[in-house]
Amino acid sequence: MQIRLVDLLAPSLMLFCVSLYAQDTKVFRPDQSVLPTPAPQGAIVLLDATSHQFLSMRGEAIDWKKQEDGLVATKSENRVNHIVSQWHFQDADIHVEFMVSELAEGNSGIYIHGNYELQIFNSFGKKEITEHDQGALYGFSKPLVNASKEPGQWQVYDIRYRAPRRDEKGKITQPGDMTAWLNGQLVQDHTTFEEPRSVYHPFRYGTTDYLKKIWKQQLASQVGPVFLQDHGSPTRFRNVWILPLDDKAILYKN
Repeated sequence: MQIRLVDLLAPSLMLFCVSLYAQDTKVFRPDQSVLPTPAPQGAIVLLDATSHQFLSMRGEAIDWKKQEDGLVATKSENRVNHIVSQWHFQDADIHVEFMVSELAEGNSGIYIHGNYELQIFNSFGKKEITEHDQGALYGFSKPLVNASKEPGQWQVYDIRYRAPRRDEKGKITQPGDMTAWLNGQLVQDHTTFEEPRSVYHPFRYGTTDYLKKIWKQQLASQVGPVFLQDHGSPTRFRNVWILPLDDKAILYKN
């Protein structure tokens, strides 16, 4: 059974959400001046200092190391020890606070719907940035600016994500759209994307029976999870939440 967010909300909160969905969402400029940033009303908290709502790629308990304020990415031999959210969504604002390591280039990422990666990387001080650097939508668009901080400092992404729309055969009929802020600077501005371009994303590389079921559902509904990536570096994560922009969010039950 899948539990929808709308089934869990009190009537007063539902009125808030209706107002949220109706507002003009073209302007997206989150305040990233103070960290950690409190989750707003209506948000679904995926990770805080006391708990998380992630599973392994097999749909089992995760083995990432717990720290006082969150989790640290724990590598596997093939760099496929990603964790996947139990909450699935269609369109949402996504907030992730993270700290890169000097080890393994600080490499990690945020896989939105398992297909589109906002890159996490130690890009501090680089003058020429590419689609491999922090702030990039991997495979689609390099960052507008290099907004990366030094390793060992807390950093923050705020992402407004609108999923691609598909027809009954799974073909994309409307591209997706993403705007992203990193450490107070705009790094993606209504970047559009269609089919994923990387063969290493979790539905294609190191996938599992659990993820295959999710992918089948996602093709039909455009509703899916967010992954935090293992890429061999001990990236720290804290204060991860999503704010749905529609009434499609569900608590996925296998």
